[in-house]
Amino acid sequence: MEYVHTQKYDCLLFDLDDTLYPLSAGLAVGVLKNIKDYMAEKLGIDEEKIPELCNLLYKNYGTTMAGIRAIGYDFDYDEYHSFVHGRLPYENLKPDPVLRSLLLSLPIRKFIFTNADKIHAAKVLSKLGLEDCFEGMICFETLNPRVSKVSRVCADEIFDIIGHFSRTNSTSELPKTPIVCKPSEDAIEKALNILNINPQTTLFFEDSVRNIQSGKRVGLDTVLVGKSHRCKGADYALESIHNLKEAIPELWEKVSVAAYKVVVETPVTA
Repeated sequence: MEYVHTQKYDCLLFDLDDTLYPLSAGLAVGVLKNIKDYMAEKLGIDEEKIPELCNLLYKNYGTTMAGIRAIGYDFDYDEYHSFVHGRLPYENLKPDPVLRSLLLSLPIRKFIFTNADKIHAAKVLSKLGLEDCFEGMICFETLNPRVSKVSRVCADEIFDIIGHFSRTNSTSELPKTPIVCKPSEDAIEKALNILNINPQTTLFFEDSVRNIQSGKRVGLDTVLVGKSHRCKGADYALESIHNLKEAIPELWEKVSVAAYKVVVETPVTA
């Protein structure tokens, strides 16, 4: 008997880091260290302030990079990514034939959506042996066209975000960031438009609770990866991406063509 896929989802949208490989790989720890080093070495920020500053920027802007840019620092995006990702322990990532087999067995369109730059994303996919498992990718460069001119910023032009939050009666607004990235709903909507995919029939895989909740607000069904329990806004939870088939078996379900034709072709008479 002939079968056809008629499931709810026609597209799967995957985050990259700490989603397609576990947090235990150690890349996230390396990224944070390199960001702090960049802030001290390249931007001249007081090392004692960096931990608190990183926390505030990440909390309020989604990524530390977006926050640094928002408060007034100007820098070359490629240089930043090269510094932050160039010294990561990529050797910790190994080919993942189990995940590769799972992805290739799914007759559904699959895309990557990451805040990272394309060089890092390509390297991670290559190390995992997944470079041919996806139809396309949304990365940092997709949503943030190249800025050629970089101007140095005077210290008095930097917004004091630490001071802002230390004042209980502060009425000033936080400056906006020019960087487009998750968890911004605008970033997610732009990604969907670029890929020309329907949020109502797309399943979004993420390790970030904030990104899950933003995805839900724009109409995506969502999968929280790396946790055994769902958070608010998550439709599914996977302790590991390897649990995909056990947790969401309907992605592989098939319906016979004959049965499908009966459903769609039988006329209805009043």
